[in-house]
Amino acid sequence: MRLEAKDVNISISGKPIVQHLSIEVPDRKFSALLGANGSGKTTLLRSIYRTQKMDSGIVRLDDEDITHFSGKKLARNMAVMGQFNQINFDYTVLDIALMGRYPFHSLLEQEKERDYEMALEALDKVGMKSYRDRNFQSLSGGEKQRVVLARALTQSPKILILDEPTNHLDIRYRLEILSIIKDLQITVLAALHDLSLAAQFCDHLYLMKQGEIVTQGQPQAVMTPENLRRIFDVEACVYPSPINGRLMIQYL
Repeated sequence: MRLEAKDVNISISGKPIVQHLSIEVPDRKFSALLGANGSGKTTLLRSIYRTQKMDSGIVRLDDEDITHFSGKKLARNMAVMGQFNQINFDYTVLDIALMGRYPFHSLLEQEKERDYEMALEALDKVGMKSYRDRNFQSLSGGEKQRVVLARALTQSPKILILDEPTNHLDIRYRLEILSIIKDLQITVLAALHDLSLAAQFCDHLYLMKQGEIVTQGQPQAVMTPENLRRIFDVEACVYPSPINGRLMIQYL
């Protein structure tokens, strides 16, 4: 499914946050927004999944304006995973994964056998099936993120939106979650803060500064010392790994 945002403008409390921004997200690729804090990444994502009102512009899924989608229709096509996933009730891991099937049910409709199968398949994909009966609150941060990812996968989304999905996680869980996302082969748009991991896992990058896309393209094309200096105000050396050829970033 194609995702397109065209000439998006967003202001909060009268302050411009996103300005004249247009992107076309490649179908079935892992794309990421990169930029310093306050560059507008999260605000743009929130406008795409309709929790942030735009001043002007349009977001389309396969050429259809998302404002024409009901909430359930949007959720049947798009899943969202954020950096904070506080759930303060006594749910099991399987309960959380099953929440991904809610957009496909009418009010008060009970889960069917196929819903349970899909939830368990998603938990298996993220390595959490054996935890199905565990209380969600008893899990570590990385385990919780994997369960929340399973909930998103249980939606069978055509597009996955991720807002700093690996923030606050140690490197092991960052690598695990990004590896899982990379293998999904669906359209993914993420806001990431770890430049090295973005260079390793993403197919397409958008570099943002002050609410605008400064440059975009494949990691090898845009992850250059000049761009890192211009966007992040850091000096760095970028080179291919001698082990797997993936880009490595060394800060100077």
